[in-house]
Amino acid sequence: MSSGSQPITLYTAGTPNGRKVSIVLEELGIPYKSRVFDISTNVQKEEWFLKINPNGRIPAIVDHSRGDFPVFESGAILLYLAEHYDPEHKLFPKDANARSEAIQWLMFQMAGVGPMQGQANHFFKFAPEKIPYAINRYQNETRRLYEVIERRLQDRDYLAGPYSIADITTYPWVKIHEFSGVSVEGLPKLQAWLERIKVRPAVERGMDVRTIE
Repeated sequence: MSSGSQPITLYTAGTPNGRKVSIVLEELGIPYKSRVFDISTNVQKEEWFLKINPNGRIPAIVDHSRGDFPVFESGAILLYLAEHYDPEHKLFPKDANARSEAIQWLMFQMAGVGPMQGQANHFFKFAPEKIPYAINRYQNETRRLYEVIERRLQDRDYLAGPYSIADITTYPWVKIHEFSGVSVEGLPKLQAWLERIKVRPAVERGMDVRTIE
């Protein structure tokens, strides 16, 4: 969104972690402006940005409607946006047990899919030396995590009840499985889940990472 008041500034890049935040902003209809970083220039390590995220990584947000409050770490940002900008519980359940379930699957991505697939990306695409053991280890572990998702989806359309931040946090990672060298063959439920999310208009907009003033 680019019209009207913009309470949120998003600092991002065209990565799975960056895209999950813009998807939530679009799904909830939160006006925001975004600044897309070229992370190869290390702008995210500059002192002004370290005041927003001491770890020097994207994504991060600043909430101007709450005293320029900064939030970093993609999972923490999704929880923050759900808490402050989702009064109708569109993406984060009201029921305590259902909310816990969504958080569990959010953490599954944060602790499992993201780190493992991120290492698969590194060793498969970017490492100066091809190390077959490392490539196989991380690709195989990523595939195993996909199989966990496949089992979860056997009797449901989404990871934690209705469509939620649990799905949004995971989708941008699984979507780039080919880039990571990880097959989704033999995982029909996961493939259908990808297609189900892909066609959502807010997802299409959120995946289109660009600077918005």
